[in-house]
Amino acid sequence: MKTRAIVAWNVRRIRVDQGISQEKLAYEAGIDRSYLSSLERQSKNPTIDLLDRIAETLGVHLSEFFVQPPKGAWSLKSLSKRRKPAPQHRRKN
Repeated sequence: MKTRAIVAWNVRRIRVDQGISQEKLAYEAGIDRSYLSSLERQSKNPTIDLLDRIAETLGVHLSEFFVQPPKGAWSLKSLSKRRKPAPQHRRKN
């Protein structure tokens, strides 16, 4: 697996595991949401500085983005199954 694919998979994996939307992560990291989406789809090649900001925002060490996924588990489809359900809106009484 190419390094760009590993980084993309791990950014998305960590974001989804923490229940953070692309929009929220992008805003808090100071990047455009469409850029983050492109990064997660392996369309962009981010700088180390940008990865460092994303890691800091997620509260993980930069090295977490370079962890090899378990064999057969790298599919982005497997990550989308782990999304948290949408929050329920409270009714006003």
